[in-house]
Amino acid sequence: MFFASDNSGPAHPAILAGLGRENPGYARGYGADDATARVVARLREIFEAPGAAVHLVATGTAANALALATLARPWDAVFCHADSHAEEDECGAPEFFTGGAKLVTLPGADAKIDPEALAVALARTGAMGVHGVQRGPLTLTQATERGTLYSLTEITRLAEIAHSAGSRVHMDGARFANALVALGCTPAEMTWKAGVDALSFGGTKNGCLGVEAVILFDPSLSWEFELRRKRAGHLFSKHRYLAAQMEAYLADGLWLDLASRANAAAARLAAGLAQVPGARLLHPVEANMIFAGWPRAGHARVQAAGAAYYPWPATQAPEGPPEEELTARLVCDWSMEAGEIDRFLALLADAAA
Repeated sequence: MFFASDNSGPAHPAILAGLGRENPGYARGYGADDATARVVARLREIFEAPGAAVHLVATGTAANALALATLARPWDAVFCHADSHAEEDECGAPEFFTGGAKLVTLPGADAKIDPEALAVALARTGAMGVHGVQRGPLTLTQATERGTLYSLTEITRLAEIAHSAGSRVHMDGARFANALVALGCTPAEMTWKAGVDALSFGGTKNGCLGVEAVILFDPSLSWEFELRRKRAGHLFSKHRYLAAQMEAYLADGLWLDLASRANAAAARLAAGLAQVPGARLLHPVEANMIFAGWPRAGHARVQAAGAAYYPWPATQAPEGPPEEELTARLVCDWSMEAGEIDRFLALLADAAA
């Protein structure tokens, strides 16, 4: 009953096997190996973008922060949702890697940026000339930090607003595969065809040990990204081990299968929660992440039985009336078993009864 995070689950055996196949012998370092060349070619094919620049890093924070640094100047604003990963979970890395660009947070229901709020913020930014930050990139988290999805129409609309103001668009796709299979679209449709200029393409949360790809649909940005990656200490010397993970991840549609499994597990859990007296869902469940509330007594019951998840927000008091609602985040990964979900739901139902 481990619902704390999808980055805490096991790596898929095919990923480990891919590392084993790549391990024997010698290979050139720093991305000059054959496995990296194959991954670059495969991602270009998947995204229908033969000219795109593809660069691998080991963490999502590095992918996001380096991508934004390539898109933003130190005196720019980076526009993001108030509940985005860049704002909530990256310890100032975007500001650090950009050399001081300012995160400007925007509102919107279910962690999705409101288009009108973006338009207003873009119009106001830079109006004071040298005294204020200037317009910089927009970053969208897909799937969002509340488990919801931007539709293709919503992505396109936000990108149009950003581009009309001279701002580029970055997509934080740590859970890109989960969003993709849920929307039933192609990778190209959810990115460059909708106006996305740069993508952080996640693997770590979806069955890899630790690998992310930054895809720059404008290849003129590639050299700057390479310099920033090296300068930041994120260019692996034994780069083939990043590539081996990504190559196995993409083979035979594994990345899509793993995301489908995680989404299906979350749908099962959400459907069960909806049937538990006193439980409620806080946001639509559209990928593999759930936000829900239920009485403190139920939390005590499942946690005593070994369930792991995050109280959300973390500031809720652990002690108090048993009937008081506490809210939580629950995330399903590709390996989540139906039996564990059903056991969790049964414990909650017993507590409610």
